[in-house]
Amino acid sequence: MDTELIIIKEYIQQANIEPQFIALLEENGLIHIQEMDNERYLPADELTEVERYARLYYDLSINMEGIDAIHHLLDRIYALQDEMRTLRNQLRFLE
Repeated sequence: MDTELIIIKEYIQQANIEPQFIALLEENGLIHIQEMDNERYLPADELTEVERYARLYYDLSINMEGIDAIHHLLDRIYALQDEMRTLRNQLRFLE
C-alpha cells in the first residue's frame, strides 16, 4: 500500500513552523520521517498529529516533554475507550 508523503521543507513553509520543531518531534518518537532521494517526507496520515503538536507547542507554549506526556495519555485514553466499547458489545451480546 502506497502512503501519500508530504515534503517537509514545503510543509514547514506553508505551516509557518520551525524545522527544529519537526526534528524534535522525530527525536521524541512522536512522528516518523521518511527520507528518499535526499528529501525528507512526512506521511500524510501523521499530518493531523503534527498539527495538534504544533498547536500545543506554539499556541499553548507546552514544551516537548509535555507534548510527549499528552501523547501517551491520549493513547491510553483511546485504548481504554476501545476496551470499554468491546466490553459493552460483549455485555450486549450476553443480555
